[in-house]
Amino acid sequence: MPDPASLVAELQRRVLRDPQARGDSASDLPRGETLVAKGYGMRDYYLRRLLAISDAVCLALAIFLTMALVGGSRGHPWSEYLLFGLVTLPGWVLLFKMYGLYERDAKRLSHSTLDDSPSLFHALLLGCLLLWCWFAVVAPAKLVFGTVLAFGALALVAVLAGRALVRGCFVRVIAPERLLLIGTGQASGALIEKMRARQSLRLEPIGMISCERNGLEREQVAGLRRLGCLDEVDLPSVILEHRVMRVVVADAEVEGGRLLAVLRDCKAHGTKVSLLPATFSALGPAVEVDDVQGVTVLGINPPVLSRSSRWAKRGLDIIGGGVALIVLSPVLAALGLLVRLDSPGPALFHQKRIGQGGRPFSLLKLRTMTVDAQQRRDELLDQSMDPGWLHLEHDPRITRLGRFLRSTSLDELPQFWNVLRGDMSLVGPRPLVPEEDGMVDDWARGRLDLTPGITGLWQVLGRTSIPFEEMVKLDYLYVTNWSLWGDVRLILRTLPVVLQRRGAN
Repeated sequence: MPDPASLVAELQRRVLRDPQARGDSASDLPRGETLVAKGYGMRDYYLRRLLAISDAVCLALAIFLTMALVGGSRGHPWSEYLLFGLVTLPGWVLLFKMYGLYERDAKRLSHSTLDDSPSLFHALLLGCLLLWCWFAVVAPAKLVFGTVLAFGALALVAVLAGRALVRGCFVRVIAPERLLLIGTGQASGALIEKMRARQSLRLEPIGMISCERNGLEREQVAGLRRLGCLDEVDLPSVILEHRVMRVVVADAEVEGGRLLAVLRDCKAHGTKVSLLPATFSALGPAVEVDDVQGVTVLGINPPVLSRSSRWAKRGLDIIGGGVALIVLSPVLAALGLLVRLDSPGPALFHQKRIGQGGRPFSLLKLRTMTVDAQQRRDELLDQSMDPGWLHLEHDPRITRLGRFLRSTSLDELPQFWNVLRGDMSLVGPRPLVPEEDGMVDDWARGRLDLTPGITGLWQVLGRTSIPFEEMVKLDYLYVTNWSLWGDVRLILRTLPVVLQRRGAN
Protein backbone atom coordinates (compact mmCIF):
# COMPACT_ATOMS: atom_id res chain seq x y z
CA MET A 1 0.00 0.00 0.00
CA PRO A 2 1.47 3.43 -0.92
CA ASP A 3 2.63 5.80 1.78
CA PRO A 4 -0.12 8.42 2.42
CA ALA A 5 2.30 11.34 2.77
CA SER A 6 4.05 10.67 -0.53
CA LEU A 7 0.70 10.06 -2.23
CA VAL A 8 -0.68 13.43 -1.12
CA ALA A 9 2.54 15.21 -2.14
CA GLU A 10 2.41 13.66 -5.61
CA LEU A 11 -1.31 14.50 -5.82
CA GLN A 12 -0.61 18.16 -5.09
CA ARG A 13 2.23 18.28 -7.60
CA ARG A 14 0.52 16.62 -10.55
CA VAL A 15 -3.24 16.84 -10.19
CA LEU A 16 -4.56 19.49 -7.85
CA ARG A 17 -3.25 22.45 -9.76
CA ASP A 18 -4.79 23.69 -12.98
CA PRO A 19 -2.81 22.34 -15.97
CA GLN A 20 -2.67 25.85 -17.45
CA ALA A 21 -1.03 27.14 -14.26
CA ARG A 22 1.77 24.62 -14.81
CA GLY A 23 2.46 26.06 -18.23
CA ASP A 24 1.60 22.85 -20.12
CA SER A 25 -0.06 23.13 -23.50
CA ALA A 26 -1.06 20.87 -26.35
CA SER A 27 2.34 21.40 -27.97
CA ASP A 28 3.97 19.78 -24.93
CA LEU A 29 2.15 16.52 -25.69
CA PRO A 30 3.75 14.48 -28.48
CA ARG A 31 1.40 12.85 -30.94
CA GLY A 32 0.13 9.58 -29.48
CA GLU A 33 1.04 10.39 -25.85
CA THR A 34 -1.89 10.09 -23.48
CA LEU A 35 -3.13 12.82 -21.18
CA VAL A 36 -2.91 10.38 -18.27
CA ALA A 37 0.83 10.06 -18.84
CA LYS A 38 1.19 13.82 -18.30
CA GLY A 39 -0.94 13.75 -15.14
CA TYR A 40 -4.11 15.41 -16.46
CA GLY A 41 -6.37 12.39 -16.00
CA MET A 42 -4.89 10.97 -12.81
CA ARG A 43 -7.64 12.15 -10.46
CA ASP A 44 -9.16 8.65 -10.56
CA TYR A 45 -5.75 7.08 -9.91
CA TYR A 46 -5.28 9.07 -6.71
CA LEU A 47 -8.91 8.84 -5.60
CA ARG A 48 -8.78 5.04 -5.78
CA ARG A 49 -5.71 4.96 -3.58
CA LEU A 50 -7.04 7.49 -1.11
CA LEU A 51 -10.23 5.44 -0.80
CA ALA A 52 -8.18 2.27 -0.21
CA ILE A 53 -6.14 4.01 2.50
CA SER A 54 -9.32 5.33 4.10
CA ASP A 55 -10.92 1.87 4.06
CA ALA A 56 -7.85 0.28 5.65
CA VAL A 57 -7.66 2.94 8.38
CA CYS A 58 -11.38 2.73 9.16
CA LEU A 59 -11.32 -1.07 9.26
CA ALA A 60 -8.31 -0.98 11.58
CA LEU A 61 -10.20 1.46 13.82
CA ALA A 62 -13.27 -0.82 13.80
CA ILE A 63 -11.11 -3.83 14.74
CA PHE A 64 -9.44 -1.88 17.54
CA LEU A 65 -12.72 -0.61 19.02
CA THR A 66 -14.40 -4.03 18.73
CA MET A 67 -11.58 -5.90 20.45
CA ALA A 68 -11.12 -3.22 23.11
CA LEU A 69 -14.82 -2.89 23.96
CA VAL A 70 -16.20 -6.37 23.25
CA GLY A 71 -13.17 -8.66 23.15
CA GLY A 72 -12.74 -11.95 21.35
CA SER A 73 -13.45 -14.60 23.98
CA ARG A 74 -12.61 -15.36 27.56
CA GLY A 75 -9.05 -16.33 28.43
CA HIS A 76 -7.38 -14.47 25.57
CA PRO A 77 -6.21 -10.82 25.67
CA TRP A 78 -7.89 -8.47 23.21
CA SER A 79 -4.48 -7.29 21.93
CA GLU A 80 -3.84 -10.78 20.60
CA TYR A 81 -7.03 -10.65 18.56
CA LEU A 82 -6.15 -7.15 17.41
CA LEU A 83 -2.87 -8.36 15.93
CA PHE A 84 -4.53 -11.18 13.99
CA GLY A 85 -7.26 -8.79 12.84
CA LEU A 86 -4.85 -6.17 11.49
CA VAL A 87 -3.11 -8.83 9.40
CA THR A 88 -6.32 -9.18 7.36
CA LEU A 89 -6.40 -5.53 6.18
CA PRO A 90 -4.84 -6.21 2.72
CA GLY A 91 -7.44 -8.94 2.22
CA TRP A 92 -10.25 -6.50 3.03
CA VAL A 93 -8.98 -3.99 0.45
CA LEU A 94 -8.77 -6.79 -2.12
CA LEU A 95 -12.32 -7.89 -1.29
CA PHE A 96 -13.62 -4.34 -1.70
CA LYS A 97 -11.88 -4.13 -5.06
CA MET A 98 -13.60 -7.35 -6.16
CA TYR A 99 -16.91 -5.62 -5.42
CA GLY A 100 -15.93 -2.66 -7.61
CA LEU A 101 -15.78 -0.17 -4.76
CA TYR A 102 -12.73 1.62 -6.21
CA GLU A 103 -13.64 1.84 -9.90
CA ARG A 104 -17.14 3.30 -9.88
CA ASP A 105 -16.11 6.95 -9.56
CA ALA A 106 -14.26 6.78 -12.88
CA LYS A 107 -17.37 5.50 -14.66
CA ARG A 108 -19.83 8.03 -13.30
CA LEU A 109 -20.32 11.77 -13.59
CA SER A 110 -22.04 11.89 -10.21
CA HIS A 111 -21.25 9.53 -7.38
CA SER A 112 -22.05 9.78 -3.68
CA THR A 113 -20.86 7.59 -0.85
CA LEU A 114 -24.44 6.51 -0.29
CA ASP A 115 -24.27 4.67 -3.63
CA ASP A 116 -21.58 2.42 -2.15
CA SER A 117 -23.83 1.17 0.65
CA PRO A 118 -25.37 -1.96 -0.98
CA SER A 119 -22.05 -3.31 -2.31
CA LEU A 120 -20.24 -2.34 0.89
CA PHE A 121 -22.84 -4.08 3.05
CA HIS A 122 -22.58 -7.26 0.97
CA ALA A 123 -18.78 -7.14 1.01
CA LEU A 124 -18.72 -6.72 4.79
CA LEU A 125 -21.17 -9.59 5.18
CA LEU A 126 -18.89 -11.91 3.23
CA GLY A 127 -15.77 -10.46 4.83
CA CYS A 128 -17.10 -11.02 8.37
CA LEU A 129 -17.76 -14.67 7.52
CA LEU A 130 -14.22 -15.04 6.18
CA LEU A 131 -12.87 -13.22 9.25
CA TRP A 132 -14.65 -15.67 11.53
CA CYS A 133 -13.12 -18.57 9.56
CA TRP A 134 -9.67 -16.91 9.78
CA PHE A 135 -9.84 -16.76 13.57
CA ALA A 136 -11.29 -20.25 13.81
CA VAL A 137 -8.44 -21.80 11.78
CA VAL A 138 -5.38 -19.60 12.37
CA ALA A 139 -5.87 -17.49 15.52
CA PRO A 140 -5.54 -18.90 19.07
CA ALA A 141 -9.32 -18.96 19.50
CA LYS A 142 -12.33 -18.18 17.34
CA LEU A 143 -14.42 -15.04 17.60
CA VAL A 144 -17.83 -15.23 19.20
CA PHE A 145 -20.86 -14.19 17.15
CA GLY A 146 -21.43 -10.99 19.11
CA THR A 147 -17.91 -9.78 18.38
CA VAL A 148 -18.25 -10.40 14.63
CA LEU A 149 -21.63 -8.63 14.60
CA ALA A 150 -20.24 -5.63 16.49
CA PHE A 151 -17.27 -5.39 14.13
CA GLY A 152 -19.50 -5.51 11.05
CA ALA A 153 -21.72 -2.69 12.34
CA LEU A 154 -18.77 -0.51 13.35
CA ALA A 155 -16.96 -1.19 10.08
CA LEU A 156 -20.00 -0.22 7.98
CA VAL A 157 -20.39 3.12 9.77
CA ALA A 158 -16.65 3.85 9.85
CA VAL A 159 -15.96 3.00 6.20
CA LEU A 160 -18.94 5.04 4.94
CA ALA A 161 -17.87 8.01 7.06
CA GLY A 162 -14.27 7.72 5.90
CA ARG A 163 -15.25 7.52 2.23
CA ALA A 164 -17.56 10.53 2.57
CA LEU A 165 -14.74 12.52 4.18
CA VAL A 166 -12.21 11.55 1.49
CA ARG A 167 -14.55 12.38 -1.39
CA GLY A 168 -15.64 15.64 0.25
CA CYS A 169 -12.06 16.84 0.70
CA PHE A 170 -10.93 15.53 -2.69
CA VAL A 171 -13.53 17.39 -4.75
CA ARG A 172 -12.71 20.64 -2.96
CA VAL A 173 -9.05 20.62 -3.94
CA ILE A 174 -8.99 18.71 -7.23
CA ALA A 175 -8.95 20.54 -10.54
CA PRO A 176 -12.29 20.26 -12.41
CA GLU A 177 -12.64 17.42 -14.91
CA ARG A 178 -12.58 18.94 -18.40
CA LEU A 179 -15.48 17.61 -20.45
CA LEU A 180 -16.25 17.58 -24.19
CA LEU A 181 -19.81 17.11 -25.46
CA ILE A 182 -20.53 15.33 -28.75
CA GLY A 183 -24.11 15.92 -29.90
CA THR A 184 -26.46 18.91 -29.87
CA GLY A 185 -29.78 17.40 -28.81
CA GLN A 186 -32.11 18.70 -26.12
CA ALA A 187 -30.83 16.16 -23.59
CA SER A 188 -27.27 17.40 -24.16
CA GLY A 189 -28.15 20.97 -23.24
CA ALA A 190 -30.09 19.87 -20.16
CA LEU A 191 -27.11 17.82 -18.96
CA ILE A 192 -24.73 20.77 -19.31
CA GLU A 193 -27.07 23.06 -17.39
CA LYS A 194 -27.30 20.54 -14.54
CA MET A 195 -23.50 20.21 -14.44
CA ARG A 196 -23.14 23.96 -14.05
CA ALA A 197 -25.86 24.14 -11.41
CA ARG A 198 -24.13 21.51 -9.27
CA GLN A 199 -20.61 22.77 -8.65
CA SER A 200 -19.79 19.85 -6.33
CA LEU A 201 -19.51 17.57 -9.38
CA ARG A 202 -16.29 19.41 -10.35
CA LEU A 203 -17.06 19.14 -14.07
CA GLU A 204 -15.98 21.81 -16.56
CA PRO A 205 -17.67 21.62 -19.99
CA ILE A 206 -15.18 23.20 -22.40
CA GLY A 207 -16.93 22.80 -25.76
CA MET A 208 -19.08 20.70 -28.03
CA ILE A 209 -18.82 18.96 -31.39
CA SER A 210 -21.89 18.71 -33.59
CA CYS A 211 -22.78 15.57 -35.51
CA GLU A 212 -24.09 17.37 -38.60
CA ARG A 213 -22.33 19.89 -40.85
CA ASN A 214 -25.28 22.27 -40.77
CA GLY A 215 -25.28 22.02 -36.98
CA LEU A 216 -22.62 24.75 -36.88
CA GLU A 217 -25.18 27.26 -38.06
CA ARG A 218 -27.64 26.54 -35.28
CA GLU A 219 -27.77 28.08 -31.85
CA GLN A 220 -25.20 27.11 -29.28
CA VAL A 221 -25.97 24.34 -26.81
CA ALA A 222 -26.05 25.79 -23.29
CA GLY A 223 -23.56 28.46 -24.37
CA LEU A 224 -20.79 25.95 -25.16
CA ARG A 225 -18.20 26.88 -27.78
CA ARG A 226 -18.49 24.81 -30.98
CA LEU A 227 -15.32 23.04 -31.97
CA GLY A 228 -16.50 21.73 -35.33
CA CYS A 229 -18.33 18.78 -36.90
CA LEU A 230 -17.52 15.20 -35.91
CA ASP A 231 -16.92 14.13 -39.52
CA GLU A 232 -14.45 16.96 -40.12
CA VAL A 233 -12.50 17.51 -36.90
CA ASP A 234 -9.57 15.40 -35.75
CA LEU A 235 -10.90 14.18 -32.41
CA PRO A 236 -7.48 13.15 -30.99
CA SER A 237 -6.14 16.64 -31.72
CA VAL A 238 -9.14 18.24 -29.99
CA ILE A 239 -8.65 15.99 -26.96
CA LEU A 240 -4.97 16.89 -26.70
CA GLU A 241 -5.36 20.58 -27.45
CA HIS A 242 -8.11 21.16 -24.88
CA ARG A 243 -6.87 18.57 -22.37
CA VAL A 244 -10.21 16.73 -22.38
CA MET A 245 -10.53 14.21 -19.54
CA ARG A 246 -14.03 12.92 -20.40
CA VAL A 247 -16.17 12.84 -23.54
CA VAL A 248 -19.98 12.72 -23.24
CA VAL A 249 -21.61 11.26 -26.35
CA ALA A 250 -25.30 11.56 -27.25
CA ASP A 251 -25.70 8.03 -28.59
CA ALA A 252 -28.88 8.86 -30.52
CA GLU A 253 -26.85 11.19 -32.77
CA VAL A 254 -23.58 9.22 -32.96
CA GLU A 255 -24.30 5.76 -34.27
CA GLY A 256 -22.56 2.77 -35.74
CA GLY A 257 -19.02 3.19 -37.00
CA ARG A 258 -18.73 6.81 -35.84
CA LEU A 259 -19.40 5.83 -32.23
CA LEU A 260 -16.83 3.03 -32.39
CA ALA A 261 -14.28 5.47 -33.83
CA VAL A 262 -14.95 7.92 -30.97
CA LEU A 263 -14.47 5.14 -28.42
CA ARG A 264 -11.22 4.06 -30.09
CA ASP A 265 -9.78 7.59 -30.16
CA CYS A 266 -10.72 8.22 -26.53
CA LYS A 267 -9.22 4.93 -25.40
CA ALA A 268 -5.98 5.67 -27.23
CA HIS A 269 -5.54 8.90 -25.26
CA GLY A 270 -6.78 7.70 -21.87
CA THR A 271 -9.97 9.78 -22.05
CA LYS A 272 -13.07 8.50 -20.28
CA VAL A 273 -16.38 8.22 -22.16
CA SER A 274 -19.97 8.57 -20.95
CA LEU A 275 -23.02 7.86 -23.14
CA LEU A 276 -26.13 10.03 -22.95
CA PRO A 277 -29.13 7.84 -23.94
CA ALA A 278 -31.96 9.36 -25.91
CA THR A 279 -34.76 7.94 -23.73
CA PHE A 280 -34.45 9.27 -20.20
CA SER A 281 -37.19 6.92 -18.91
CA ALA A 282 -34.97 3.89 -19.59
CA LEU A 283 -32.40 5.08 -17.06
CA GLY A 284 -32.22 4.89 -13.32
CA PRO A 285 -31.10 2.65 -10.49
CA ALA A 286 -33.27 -0.25 -11.63
CA VAL A 287 -31.66 -0.65 -15.07
CA GLU A 288 -30.13 -4.10 -15.49
CA VAL A 289 -27.37 -4.72 -18.01
CA ASP A 290 -28.08 -8.02 -19.77
CA ASP A 291 -25.97 -10.02 -22.21
CA VAL A 292 -27.40 -12.22 -24.95
CA GLN A 293 -24.58 -14.01 -26.73
CA GLY A 294 -22.42 -10.90 -26.71
CA VAL A 295 -25.26 -8.45 -27.47
CA THR A 296 -25.83 -5.91 -24.68
CA VAL A 297 -29.47 -5.33 -23.70
CA LEU A 298 -30.72 -2.89 -21.05
CA GLY A 299 -33.58 -4.22 -18.96
CA ILE A 300 -35.92 -1.86 -17.08
CA ASN A 301 -38.56 -2.51 -14.46
CA PRO A 302 -41.75 -4.37 -15.41
CA PRO A 303 -44.73 -2.04 -16.00
CA VAL A 304 -46.42 -3.24 -12.79
CA LEU A 305 -44.73 -3.82 -9.44
CA SER A 306 -44.80 -7.38 -8.17
CA ARG A 307 -46.86 -8.24 -5.11
CA SER A 308 -43.75 -8.62 -2.96
CA SER A 309 -42.49 -5.19 -4.08
CA ARG A 310 -45.81 -3.58 -3.18
CA TRP A 311 -45.74 -5.27 0.23
CA ALA A 312 -42.13 -4.19 0.82
CA LYS A 313 -42.92 -0.57 -0.06
CA ARG A 314 -46.06 -0.56 2.09
CA GLY A 315 -44.16 -2.18 4.96
CA LEU A 316 -41.53 0.55 4.82
CA ASP A 317 -44.32 3.16 4.88
CA ILE A 318 -46.08 1.63 7.91
CA ILE A 319 -42.89 1.20 9.94
CA GLY A 320 -41.41 4.58 8.99
CA GLY A 321 -44.67 6.52 9.28
CA GLY A 322 -45.64 4.88 12.58
CA VAL A 323 -42.27 5.50 14.21
CA ALA A 324 -42.22 9.11 12.96
CA LEU A 325 -45.68 9.84 14.38
CA ILE A 326 -44.83 8.35 17.76
CA VAL A 327 -41.52 10.18 18.06
CA LEU A 328 -42.77 13.50 16.68
CA SER A 329 -46.18 13.62 18.39
CA PRO A 330 -45.00 16.07 21.13
CA VAL A 331 -43.52 18.33 18.43
CA LEU A 332 -46.75 18.17 16.43
CA ALA A 333 -48.85 19.07 19.47
CA ALA A 334 -46.62 22.05 20.30
CA LEU A 335 -46.59 23.32 16.72
CA GLY A 336 -50.36 22.94 16.45
CA LEU A 337 -50.80 25.12 19.51
CA LEU A 338 -48.43 27.76 18.12
CA VAL A 339 -50.31 27.83 14.81
CA ARG A 340 -53.60 28.51 16.65
CA LEU A 341 -51.97 31.30 18.68
CA ASP A 342 -50.24 32.89 15.67
CA SER A 343 -53.30 33.52 13.49
CA PRO A 344 -57.06 32.81 13.45
CA GLY A 345 -58.10 29.45 12.07
CA PRO A 346 -57.56 25.71 12.61
CA ALA A 347 -54.14 24.17 13.24
CA LEU A 348 -54.44 21.68 10.39
CA PHE A 349 -54.99 22.46 6.72
CA HIS A 350 -56.87 20.00 4.51
CA GLN A 351 -56.27 20.20 0.77
CA LYS A 352 -57.54 18.07 -2.09
CA ARG A 353 -54.72 16.32 -3.92
CA ILE A 354 -54.59 13.70 -6.67
CA GLY A 355 -53.28 10.31 -5.57
CA GLN A 356 -52.49 6.95 -7.13
CA GLY A 357 -54.52 6.17 -10.23
CA GLY A 358 -55.98 9.68 -10.28
CA ARG A 359 -58.00 9.17 -7.08
CA PRO A 360 -58.35 12.35 -4.96
CA PHE A 361 -57.53 12.39 -1.26
CA SER A 362 -57.30 14.97 1.53
CA LEU A 363 -53.70 15.96 2.32
CA LEU A 364 -52.89 17.15 5.84
CA LYS A 365 -50.47 19.95 6.68
CA LEU A 366 -49.95 22.39 9.49
CA ARG A 367 -51.63 25.61 8.41
CA THR A 368 -49.05 28.12 7.17
CA MET A 369 -51.41 30.57 5.41
CA THR A 370 -54.38 32.72 6.21
CA VAL A 371 -57.76 31.01 6.17
CA ASP A 372 -58.74 32.69 2.87
CA ALA A 373 -55.58 31.54 1.03
CA GLN A 374 -57.40 29.22 -1.36
CA GLN A 375 -59.83 31.96 -2.45
CA ARG A 376 -56.90 34.31 -3.23
CA ARG A 377 -54.99 31.73 -5.30
CA ASP A 378 -56.45 32.66 -8.70
CA GLU A 379 -55.64 36.35 -8.32
CA LEU A 380 -51.96 35.54 -7.62
CA LEU A 381 -51.43 33.17 -10.56
CA ASP A 382 -50.34 36.02 -12.84
CA GLN A 383 -47.40 36.74 -10.48
CA SER A 384 -46.20 33.12 -10.41
CA MET A 385 -42.54 32.45 -11.27
CA ASP A 386 -43.54 29.21 -13.01
CA PRO A 387 -46.57 28.96 -15.35
CA GLY A 388 -47.10 25.35 -14.32
CA TRP A 389 -47.98 26.07 -10.69
CA LEU A 390 -48.26 28.87 -8.16
CA HIS A 391 -44.67 29.72 -7.15
CA LEU A 392 -44.18 33.12 -5.54
CA GLU A 393 -40.97 34.46 -4.06
CA HIS A 394 -42.94 36.34 -1.41
CA ASP A 395 -46.45 34.93 -0.95
CA PRO A 396 -48.58 37.48 0.96
CA ARG A 397 -50.87 34.74 2.25
CA ILE A 398 -48.18 33.09 4.42
CA THR A 399 -48.30 33.81 8.14
CA ARG A 400 -45.30 34.75 10.31
CA LEU A 401 -45.02 31.27 11.83
CA GLY A 402 -45.88 29.77 8.45
CA ARG A 403 -42.66 31.06 6.90
CA PHE A 404 -40.63 29.24 9.54
CA LEU A 405 -42.67 26.05 9.18
CA ARG A 406 -42.28 26.04 5.41
CA SER A 407 -38.55 26.77 5.39
CA THR A 408 -37.95 23.92 7.84
CA SER A 409 -40.56 21.58 6.24
CA LEU A 410 -42.18 21.13 9.67
CA ASP A 411 -45.56 21.91 8.14
CA GLU A 412 -45.45 18.53 6.38
CA LEU A 413 -45.24 16.42 9.56
CA PRO A 414 -49.01 15.61 9.64
CA GLN A 415 -48.58 13.86 6.28
CA PHE A 416 -47.21 10.85 8.16
CA TRP A 417 -50.87 10.22 9.03
CA ASN A 418 -51.64 10.20 5.29
CA VAL A 419 -48.88 7.61 4.95
CA LEU A 420 -50.42 5.32 7.60
CA ARG A 421 -53.84 5.69 5.94
CA GLY A 422 -52.37 4.59 2.61
CA ASP A 423 -53.15 7.85 0.79
CA MET A 424 -49.44 8.66 0.58
CA SER A 425 -46.07 6.97 0.79
CA LEU A 426 -42.81 8.04 2.42
CA VAL A 427 -41.29 8.27 -1.07
CA GLY A 428 -43.15 8.83 -4.31
CA PRO A 429 -44.29 11.36 -6.94
CA ARG A 430 -45.26 14.84 -5.81
CA PRO A 431 -48.97 15.05 -4.87
CA LEU A 432 -50.52 17.70 -7.10
CA VAL A 433 -53.67 19.73 -6.70
CA PRO A 434 -56.37 19.02 -9.34
CA GLU A 435 -55.55 22.18 -11.34
CA GLU A 436 -51.88 21.18 -11.68
CA ASP A 437 -52.72 17.53 -12.33
CA GLY A 438 -54.92 18.61 -15.22
CA MET A 439 -51.83 19.94 -17.04
CA VAL A 440 -50.18 16.48 -17.01
CA ASP A 441 -51.13 14.26 -19.93
CA ASP A 442 -49.95 11.52 -22.32
CA TRP A 443 -46.98 9.44 -21.13
CA ALA A 444 -46.50 11.60 -18.02
CA ARG A 445 -49.74 10.22 -16.52
CA GLY A 446 -47.61 7.19 -15.64
CA ARG A 447 -46.38 9.17 -12.64
CA LEU A 448 -49.66 8.21 -10.93
CA ASP A 449 -48.93 4.48 -11.07
CA LEU A 450 -47.45 4.76 -7.57
CA THR A 451 -48.74 6.45 -4.42
CA PRO A 452 -47.54 10.08 -4.06
CA GLY A 453 -44.88 10.63 -1.43
CA ILE A 454 -43.75 13.03 1.28
CA THR A 455 -40.38 13.09 -0.46
CA GLY A 456 -39.02 12.00 -3.83
CA LEU A 457 -36.59 12.93 -6.57
CA TRP A 458 -38.15 16.39 -6.85
CA GLN A 459 -37.61 16.97 -3.12
CA VAL A 460 -33.97 15.88 -3.14
CA LEU A 461 -32.99 17.74 -6.32
CA GLY A 462 -34.42 21.15 -5.52
CA ARG A 463 -38.14 21.17 -4.62
CA THR A 464 -39.77 24.40 -5.84
CA SER A 465 -36.61 25.50 -7.66
CA ILE A 466 -37.35 22.76 -10.23
CA PRO A 467 -39.65 23.80 -13.12
CA PHE A 468 -43.01 22.05 -13.35
CA GLU A 469 -42.19 20.08 -16.52
CA GLU A 470 -38.90 18.89 -15.04
CA MET A 471 -40.69 17.78 -11.88
CA VAL A 472 -43.13 15.70 -13.95
CA LYS A 473 -40.22 13.99 -15.72
CA LEU A 474 -38.52 13.24 -12.40
CA ASP A 475 -41.72 11.67 -11.07
CA TYR A 476 -42.05 9.51 -14.17
CA LEU A 477 -38.40 8.53 -13.88
CA TYR A 478 -38.94 7.49 -10.25
CA VAL A 479 -42.00 5.37 -11.06
CA THR A 480 -40.45 3.54 -14.01
CA ASN A 481 -37.26 2.75 -12.07
CA TRP A 482 -38.63 2.01 -8.60
CA SER A 483 -36.57 -0.07 -6.19
CA LEU A 484 -36.71 -0.53 -2.43
CA TRP A 485 -33.11 0.61 -2.04
CA GLY A 486 -33.96 3.65 -4.14
CA ASP A 487 -36.63 4.60 -1.58
CA VAL A 488 -34.22 4.16 1.34
CA ARG A 489 -31.59 6.17 -0.51
CA LEU A 490 -34.00 9.05 -1.18
CA ILE A 491 -35.09 9.12 2.47
CA LEU A 492 -31.46 9.40 3.58
CA ARG A 493 -30.76 12.10 0.99
CA THR A 494 -33.83 14.07 2.08
CA LEU A 495 -32.48 14.71 5.59
CA PRO A 496 -29.57 17.00 4.59
CA VAL A 497 -31.74 18.76 1.98
CA VAL A 498 -34.34 19.64 4.63
CA LEU A 499 -31.70 20.73 7.13
CA GLN A 500 -30.06 22.98 4.51
CA ARG A 501 -33.51 24.33 3.50
CA ARG A 502 -32.68 23.97 -0.20
CA GLY A 503 -35.58 24.89 -2.50
CA ALA A 504 -38.01 25.56 0.34
CA ASN A 505 -40.88 27.87 -0.66
